[in-house]
Amino acid sequence: MTTGACAFAIPGDLLTKTGGYIYERNLIDALRARGWRVRHIETPASFPHPPPGDEAATLRLLHEVPTEEPLIVDGLVFGAIDTEGLARIRAPMIAMLHHPLGLEAGLPPDRARALIARETSNLRLAAHVVVPSPHVARLLAAEFGVAAKDISVALPGFTRPVFRDLPRDDPPLILSVGLIAARKGHDVLLDALARIADLDWRAEIVGRVHEPAVAAALSAQRDRLGLADRVRFAGCVPDAELHDLYARATLFALATRYEGYGMVFGEALLAGLPIVTCATGAVPETVPAAAGMLLPPDDASAFAGALRRLLTDPAGRAACACAASRAGAALPDWSDTAAVMGAALDRVAARHAAP
Repeated sequence: MTTGACAFAIPGDLLTKTGGYIYERNLIDALRARGWRVRHIETPASFPHPPPGDEAATLRLLHEVPTEEPLIVDGLVFGAIDTEGLARIRAPMIAMLHHPLGLEAGLPPDRARALIARETSNLRLAAHVVVPSPHVARLLAAEFGVAAKDISVALPGFTRPVFRDLPRDDPPLILSVGLIAARKGHDVLLDALARIADLDWRAEIVGRVHEPAVAAALSAQRDRLGLADRVRFAGCVPDAELHDLYARATLFALATRYEGYGMVFGEALLAGLPIVTCATGAVPETVPAAAGMLLPPDDASAFAGALRRLLTDPAGRAACACAASRAGAALPDWSDTAAVMGAALDRVAARHAAP
């Protein structure tokens, strides 16, 4: 292993509470622990939909990185920024892609197509690509023209939590954690919860508002379905509070429409929670079948059936919880993630230094 200096360009506040930011914040810390001198470049927060001024400012920042310093660029920037401008960057670039931007749910079709075309073009400029799951690696190779040899999979690491000895909530708590955005399928979860209103439960949906129009629609949907007294939109909560919610919950449920990995599933596995979610993207290779139930996306009836089954079958729920705990114990830690990125940095630096 060699170490040296590198730069990591990430839009906005690195302390933002989303899976991608948590991943990159921990990756930076783990790279530094391995001896890399990582310089964080904070680009404007408007990516992946930047106004021209933010795009130009970002290109100036990236162009300042010296030729000999590998540059990791977060996918929100790398996939959306002007291709001609990106081609003028002097430093060798590693694209850190969590999932293709054009696959985000709720995008206008023209915008989705434009992002896919831009990302395809920009990926030709990457010296290497790092992704969080084998699913994204296969997708980039099959649909974006990236050679498999130029992709490394750096699975997210996890810190083993020590949970307080808290009783499970009564009535049972259904916990959902995910951005308030169309892709996360909270609307499907609400419809599913309305179908099991005859059972005793309450639900907490934890996550930062990413799409205000979606947040407003979800609030109206909850009230229309008569769930206002049973479903709480908690927003962002402190880490300690989220930790306790995992400890007190009976089930974890996320009706996601797509995930490039889904770090919240790892958190649920570490908490030993049965998981109800959707068989989409990287989810089937992240959530073991024995740890819960994976349903088709956008099927509220099937999702409700899975929730009903696990809420009313204590033995089945206990079996899923045991499988979740086993899977959680086998998850990698952040030093494993940093080892993969470190190898990519070594490879790019060596290739760039070669005569």
